[in-house]
This record gives sequence, structure tokens and C-alpha cells, in this order.
Amino acid sequence: MTPAASLPTTSHWGAYNVSPRADGGLEIRPHPKDPSPSPLLGNIEGALRHPTRVRRPAVRRGRLEHGPGPTGARGREPFVEVGWDEALDLVATELARVRDEHGPQAVFGGSYGWGSAGRFHHAQSQLHRFLSQYGGYTASRNSYSLGVSLVLLPHLVGPAGAEAVLRSASSWSTIAAHTELIVAFGGIPAKNVYVTPGGTTGHRTPGHLAALAAADVHIALVSPLRADLPDGLDTTWYPVAPGSDTALMLGLAHTLLTEGLHDRAFLDRCTTGFDTFARYLDGRADGIPKTADWAALICGIPAAGIRRLARRMAASRTLVTVTWSLQRAQHGEQPVWAGLALAAMLGQIGLPGGGFGHGYGSMGDVGDHGPQLRLPHLPQGPNPVAEFIPCARIADLLLSPGESYDYDAERRTYPDIRFVYWAGGNPFHHHQDLGRLRRAFGRPDTIVVHEPYWTSTARHADIVLPTTTTLEREDFGAGRRDTHLIAMHRAVDPVGEARDDHAILAALAARLGFAGRFTEGRTPRQWLEHLYGEWRDGLRAGGHEAPAFEEFWATGEYRLPEGPRDFTLFEDFRRDPERHPLGTPSGRIEIYSATLAALGLADCPGHPAWLEPDEWPGSPDTRRHPLLLIANQPATRLHSQHDIGALSLSAKVADREAVELHPEDAAARSIQDGDLVRIFNDRGAVLAGARISDGMRRGVLRLPTGAWFDPLPAAGDRPLCVHGNPNTLTADVPSSRLTQGCTGQHALVQAEKYEGEPPPVTVRHPPPLIDGAGVPRHLGHRPTHPDSHLDRPETP
Repeated sequence: MTPAASLPTTSHWGAYNVSPRADGGLEIRPHPKDPSPSPLLGNIEGALRHPTRVRRPAVRRGRLEHGPGPTGARGREPFVEVGWDEALDLVATELARVRDEHGPQAVFGGSYGWGSAGRFHHAQSQLHRFLSQYGGYTASRNSYSLGVSLVLLPHLVGPAGAEAVLRSASSWSTIAAHTELIVAFGGIPAKNVYVTPGGTTGHRTPGHLAALAAADVHIALVSPLRADLPDGLDTTWYPVAPGSDTALMLGLAHTLLTEGLHDRAFLDRCTTGFDTFARYLDGRADGIPKTADWAALICGIPAAGIRRLARRMAASRTLVTVTWSLQRAQHGEQPVWAGLALAAMLGQIGLPGGGFGHGYGSMGDVGDHGPQLRLPHLPQGPNPVAEFIPCARIADLLLSPGESYDYDAERRTYPDIRFVYWAGGNPFHHHQDLGRLRRAFGRPDTIVVHEPYWTSTARHADIVLPTTTTLEREDFGAGRRDTHLIAMHRAVDPVGEARDDHAILAALAARLGFAGRFTEGRTPRQWLEHLYGEWRDGLRAGGHEAPAFEEFWATGEYRLPEGPRDFTLFEDFRRDPERHPLGTPSGRIEIYSATLAALGLADCPGHPAWLEPDEWPGSPDTRRHPLLLIANQPATRLHSQHDIGALSLSAKVADREAVELHPEDAAARSIQDGDLVRIFNDRGAVLAGARISDGMRRGVLRLPTGAWFDPLPAAGDRPLCVHGNPNTLTADVPSSRLTQGCTGQHALVQAEKYEGEPPPVTVRHPPPLIDGAGVPRHLGHRPTHPDSHLDRPETP
């Protein structure tokens, strides 16, 4: 492709302009209307043609030689590069066999929505459309980020209320104008606000935080990490013990109750079940009053400080916020529910600047005032198969076919999965206990992955099909509450033989006999024109005029209709609960839920409660693993995307992911800044580079997620990741039997200085690749017992 003038495009970390240079490089410039461009734009150029790009279709050698079937060789064998026709024939033949022999429910449509900011080339939508038209598939629900809240909140505030909490939070402008005190459980981490699904044209949260500072809004930061709130704000830091936020909330609630600082009139009018909760708070229910002194022993915040904070909350216009990170833990339902109950006791829900928030600082669009419009999207169609799993239960699904489990008041059974089809995601980033996930990936007959890069998921596949990145295709994109729809122009030619997901699936649909239904006779450009035209017609029906597609494409963007700048969550409900009831059984906020209580789940009772996690600073296991690892989101990439980009690489220490330690914890282990550290527990070990920081509670380590998993070749169920992926160490257990959410935020570990010659990092290079000429092929199915792979060689 000839270098062109500056072209617009967008990403999950924001809109930008790209100019290809004659030397093959790229000039990346943020959108001119972006007041706080994302630093993650610095990863784009270095990642585009990185050596880890998948350049040709590739098949695991053992798959070619032995055919499909369970095997422990995945992730340990070289790949054979083959032509597109051979690769597509292999996929189509195997997909047809599995569907015919085992039914469509034996196919798992594993995909996650972060692959692309584009609305058409959205890998999840493309794959699910394809599989739905080919008889259906076992699906997944919810997300790793919000697996708890998406199930819990509809029980507490109704389905529409849950959507409002997560997508229509009180606007930052309203908060800056009216709030006096923000009690931020988990903080408001600045690093996360640079990311929004679909991107954003203007990152406005940093400006909103500056407005809080100018308005003298005081923030109570409740987190073991000081960096969970930017500097420059009027702040009191409460370095709470990880996993104990619920205990602190209960201590605050007890103070409000016993000192008569709660709003009884609001509780009677707008909530249900408070008296049951009050019996738990004052100890009548279980003999344990949840006093500030009781809470102090658990959370490590002095009782006097807890009581002072409760009184200040009652005397101020107060917003109680809970980050998404707190529900990514065992019993993650409880801090969300307790935070809502605490806000209800203050009686300020529905008042400007007061009430409850969930996700400020977790995503760039929470609290933003951009428009809420349905954006153009590719229809997936109905899935004929009713089977699904909560997305964080992928290893359970593969390891335990036929086993029953609870989920959201239902008893479900895991189907027997024979074919895993993954596009647009990297479970070896998102999932926990990666040694267990490796074992789970040995169970299916076949695993097919679409990937631009040789991620760990690609390395654990049987067939890898190279896909384009957003810069190598045409699309349009916008984020939730974005101000612009961006025309995503193709800026460079595809790398190697990469194809877009739509082209791959269309070729498979042709082999399987439904290409016309899948493509509807349209090219990708014609799909863009069609989807835009339908969306434009809908806008016109709503009184808004958008330009024709040709004008939009030439201009590069369309400014979306403005939304209201000031919004208060649950304002209508507060004003008249009878006319604007919530979609709960009572029509009100359920501080006590009879529905959940009737389930009889010990790990999620009928009201907020302190339930001790298995892994937290008060656990008996601290005798062997005395440090609490926090595996939070990275500041230098989105999840694991572009870990090979310049910004991500610049933050590595000792060539690995950086782990932050408190100076006293480091000194006790003779660890100095820059040293290589071995962090371990019974699930495995990682190597990471030490960074000493006093901005954390003692006894806490911070190791962000997203370093590409790089286990030593001989690693088994307890791997050593030489690159520092914390999910080597986290537990693959559900938050509760109600929600089955992910619990990857915390893990108990020990740390020591690594001595000796460190093993090299290998994930920045492709796996061993073999030219396909002369490699023997076995295209038929090899019947195997489900456990036969345990007797096969672990190495080629």
C-alpha cells in the first residue's frame, strides 16, 4: 500500500490518526479533540509488525500426524505452517464431524469482546453469527470484569436498575457541583479510565478529577494501594487489609445505626429488608455486633477512624463508590451489596452528588455524559443451543463434563465440549490458575484460534489462523457514551497472509454450505454501508440527521447527538418510588432479598455479610504464604494486548513484569530495587522484577495482569512463568454459587530473591515453526478415551 495522508481510526484506548511512513513505520497522533490522550497509543507502532505476528496458518505438529483428540501436548509442540486451503479444510471437516457425532452443544464458541473496537470486525460477533448459523454452540455469559455484579445487581435494584448503575452512573459534572465527600472503596484508579469498550474520542475523566480538586471535594481512599487515586486531590488514605472492605462497610453501617445517623424515612420508603440487616449489624442475629472495634480487628483501620468517617459521611453530601475490582474476589458480592446498603442508610440515593456508584475509575465511560445511543452492529442471530456457562468457568467446563453447578437460582450441567473455537480473546490472560487451564485445554478433540499474535492461547491451540489488526482493514467504531462515530480506514497492508475474521468464516461457511446466509452476498465494505444505512435511518426516526455513508467515510467521523450533561442515578425512583418502581419483587432497593435467602447459599446469604475469604491477610495459610498478591489491571496496556508494544516493554524490570513490594517486605527478604524475584504458592511460581514502593500497605504485593504467559517447557500443573503472569498464582474458584464470578484479584503468596542464572523470556518470539513440506498428515479422527492424553508424551 502506498503511504497515505493521515487516516482516522479508533481503538479501545481512544481515537487517533495514523500516517504510514515510507519506511514502513507509523506516525500516531491522538484525536485533536482528546484533552487527555491515552498513553497506550504508544504501543501501536511497535506491535504492528512484531516478530510474534502469526504470518501463516499453522497446525500443531502432533495434530497433523495423529489427528484430533485429547492431548497434553498442546503448548509444548512446534507448529507446521500450511496453506489457507489446507487449514480451512481441516477446520471445516472437524467442525462438521463434531457437530454430526456429538451435536452442536459440543462446540464451545469461546470469544471475548476486546479483540477490536470496530463494530463490524468484532471477532465475538462474527464467530457467534457463524456458529449460530451452523446449528448453534455452547456460549458464555457475562465477563471476567463484572461476573458478580451482572448477576447480583438485578436482584438488588432490578434489571433496569442494574443497567443504570453500570451504564448510567451519576455524571461527573453533577458530582463536582454537589458532592462534598466521596468514599471510594477501591479508589478511582487513573490508569483504567484510558480504556472504554469501543474507545472514546475524548478522555474526560482526568479533567473531571481536576474539577473535584478545584471544588474541594474530599475523597476517602479505601485501598491497600495509594496509587488507586491520583495525586492532587484532597484525600485521606485508609490502607485497608485486602479483602476486608465489607467488614469496614459493616463497621461504618453499625456506627450509623447505633448513633441514629441513618435516614429511617428513606429506608422505609425506598428499601426493603433493613430491619433484618439491622439485626445482623447489632448482633441480634448471630451474637456478634459489627461494631467499629470489631471491624478494626479485621480491616486494620483504627476504630476511632471508622467512627469519624461514618459521622462525616452522615454530615456531608456523600457518594459511596465501589470499584469493579472488589467484586473480582471470593465473596465479591458482599462489598457491592454492603456499599449499596451503606449508601441507602445515608438516605442520599437519588440526590445530586450523593448515593451509590459502581465502577468510577474502573472504565473510562463511567460517569461520563456522552450520549447513550445504539451503535451500528453486526446481527448475530439467535443461537439454537440453550447451553451456556458463566465465562469464568471455562476450565470447569472442559474438565468436568456432566457435572452440575449452581448459577443464578438455577441448577445447570456442563456439556461435553469436543471443539473449542476461540476468536478475539486470550483466556491465558483472563483466567486463573493457568496450570489448571493448561490441563483443561488438553481435554477437547480440537482447539481452533484466530489470532494476530502468538499469544499463549494460540500456542495451546491445534490450528491457528492469522487475523488482521484494526489498521489492516476497514470498519467504523465508537465507545459507549462516545461523542463521535469514527471511520476506521485501512492504513497498512495485512501482515503476512493474515485475513480478517469475516473472510475466514465466510470461507468456512462456503465449505459447510451456508456462505450466502452468512455473508448475505455483501463484501465487508458493503456490510459497512448497509449497517451504517440502517443505523442512519434509526437516527432520522429519532429526529437526528446523519450524513450519507460516502460523506461520513470521506470526513472520517460523525459527531453523535449530545446527551444530558447532568444526571443523578435513581433520581426518578427517589422522587416517586410508586410511579418509578425498580424491577425487584418489592419494587424497591433490596437490602434483604427474600429471593436470595430462599436459595440457602452459605456463600451468598440474603443480606450483606462478612464472609471470610480463603485467601486474605487473616487466613491461616499466611503462615506459609504471608504476602497478599493484588493482580490488578496494568497501566501500560489493555489486559494483555500489545504486551510487546513499546510502552509495555518500557515498564518491564529485569526483562519481566514489575512487582511492587513494600520496603519492609523487601528488606526482610534482602530484595533491592531491580532484583529478580520468585513469587510462589501451591499453584505455581512466577519471576518478576522488583520495584520498591511505600505506596502500599505492608504485606501486599502488586503484580499487574497481562504479561504473556511463558512457562518453562517442562512445567506441569504447577508451572513457573518466567515472565511474571500473576494468574499462574491465582485460584480458579468462583466468587459464590450464585454468580460464579471470577476471583482473580487476590492470592496468598511468598516471595524470595531469585538466585542464579534466570531462564530467558521466550514469548517475544514465535514458537518453533516448521515448513509444511514433507510433514505426514493424518486427517481422520483418532478415537481416544477422555484421559488417554495423560499417557502421551509431554514433549515432542
